[in-house]
Amino acid sequence: MHGICIILLLLQLCLQCFFMILFNADCSTFDDPSASQYFVLYPHKYNFILDEPDKCQEESPFLVIMIPVAPDNRKARGIIRHTWGKDITVLGQMVSHYFLLGLSEQEDETEILNKKESQRHHDIIQSDFLDSYNNLTIKTMVMFEWLSSHCPNSSYAMKVDSDMFLNVHKLVSMILKAPRHLYMTGMVMRDALVHRHLTSKWFLPVSAFSESKYPPYALGLGYVFSLDLPKKIVEASAHIKAVYIEDVYVGLCMRHLGIPLTDPPHGGLFRIVIPNLKSNCYWTSVITTILRNSYQLLDIWATYQAQVQSCA
Repeated sequence: MHGICIILLLLQLCLQCFFMILFNADCSTFDDPSASQYFVLYPHKYNFILDEPDKCQEESPFLVIMIPVAPDNRKARGIIRHTWGKDITVLGQMVSHYFLLGLSEQEDETEILNKKESQRHHDIIQSDFLDSYNNLTIKTMVMFEWLSSHCPNSSYAMKVDSDMFLNVHKLVSMILKAPRHLYMTGMVMRDALVHRHLTSKWFLPVSAFSESKYPPYALGLGYVFSLDLPKKIVEASAHIKAVYIEDVYVGLCMRHLGIPLTDPPHGGLFRIVIPNLKSNCYWTSVITTILRNSYQLLDIWATYQAQVQSCA
């Protein structure tokens, strides 16, 4: 009789879990007794393997563009160097860029090739964490650490993904009018619901984050911030458990600091997708747009340069 009761109880729990999944609810109470897999190892002492220890301080650029990219994605880095990463002076302001890498998951010649690439271009920052999707929070926090310690005389930085179109001219034009302190902007998400469906790429169980909505945060595809923020965000991280969703985690740190995010001057500057119907001056009117891949940037860049002439 006792065995039958246990079987019935287990059956009830399975049915509850099934219907919670069916209706997009959280099932973590039953199948996720530990939330540890949704957190990452940060704060933690990570070391830089490839670095430009003095360059940013010596050059003191107005804007520092940080580009997280996979260690073996040399093609993307090359395309960026020949497109939006090419200009070093924009509207009279110095702009510099750095590619941010972790360690390759593959045991091949990637690290040797990256060292040669670093010696040639002097724009690679690599730390000793495993470069993976679930470690993007570590990658972002290492970026904040590096900016805080290496760029004391710069005013702004931007974190932007390698598969993005970036209009640096439009970006500099915007931040020349922006606050110099406690400033972060991009595509700001407000009242975003926490993903509770187990199949979601961004799933977080209640046991890892109990609130139903996230605090405001800037989408990690591309956001801009004043360079007084990195040190503050790193300090805040000591008080906030690091979830694997990196842009959400930065938003949690900003909330802890009591610093509100700033919406861009108008909503069309930071775009997720290329609109089906766009104006003949679209590429000169936006700051970012996500692309299918880095190769698409070559075609888009030619169009952008033509629009710079025709839309002036």
